[in-house]
Amino acid sequence: MSDQLVDAPKSRKGLLAVVIVIVLALLAGGYFLFLRDNGDAIKIGVVGASDPYWKTFEEAAADDGIEVEIVDFSDYTQLNAALSNGELDLNQFQHLVFLADYNVSNDDNLTPIGATAIYPLALYSKQYTSAEDIPDGSRVIVPDDTSNQARGLKILQDAGLIELSDGGTIFSDLSDVDTASSRVEVITAGADFTASSLDDVAAAIVNNDFVEDAGLDFDAALATDDPSDPVAAPYVNVFVARDEDKDNEDYLKLVEIYQDTKAVTDGVLEVSGGTAVLLTTPVDELVQILSDTEKVVEENKK
Repeated sequence: MSDQLVDAPKSRKGLLAVVIVIVLALLAGGYFLFLRDNGDAIKIGVVGASDPYWKTFEEAAADDGIEVEIVDFSDYTQLNAALSNGELDLNQFQHLVFLADYNVSNDDNLTPIGATAIYPLALYSKQYTSAEDIPDGSRVIVPDDTSNQARGLKILQDAGLIELSDGGTIFSDLSDVDTASSRVEVITAGADFTASSLDDVAAAIVNNDFVEDAGLDFDAALATDDPSDPVAAPYVNVFVARDEDKDNEDYLKLVEIYQDTKAVTDGVLEVSGGTAVLLTTPVDELVQILSDTEKVVEENKK
């Protein structure tokens, strides 16, 4: 009897030790699993990560079992390189004309996997309420990246501020401005700086991403293009992946979540001041538009 009394505490201590070891092992395993899952988050590069709909999108993706990390960029020119070199899994910030120019210029093959929306590009001013009021000889800024510069110049031409010698194409640049027939002097700046330059110029073309942050009113635009026009198809914004990842099921599911979650699309419309035209263009059509646009880019660069 005395032996049993002595041995019992030893057995309980041994059992307790085993339990502690198992619990610690489970905790450690759970910790490393958490780290692994966290490391497996799908990184999506965007411009304007503070827009509320991105948080809504992350939550909607999580409900479907997909962890998403939204990575913010302020400079458009960085996101495709970051995707190409593996820093990102996807990006969602650009239209097909921008992507075509990047692919041709960098011998890359990034590809669209889903449509989001077409956003209008518009002319704003802090001094004037109409394009007609802008004095002759004034300076007007357009974005300096190839695709948005051409689009901005076409807006200025349609507003009667300049004339383009080529009539206006998706790759017009400053050299195509007929200075003798134009009312204003056109200069360029980074797309993220055109709005902040409005105190120094008569007007500026401002990308939709920067309108609200600059304290501008979407309704105060002096001129804009028409995103609902069929000829605007190359300007549809897209989710973009590396070509080898174009069939990734999780990536395609994220596109579906973005397009089909009303709270997300309502947020997109709200942030755009109601100006965005939401689209669900089939991927094969997006790929064809990209291919056609790349051919135009290649010809333009010869």
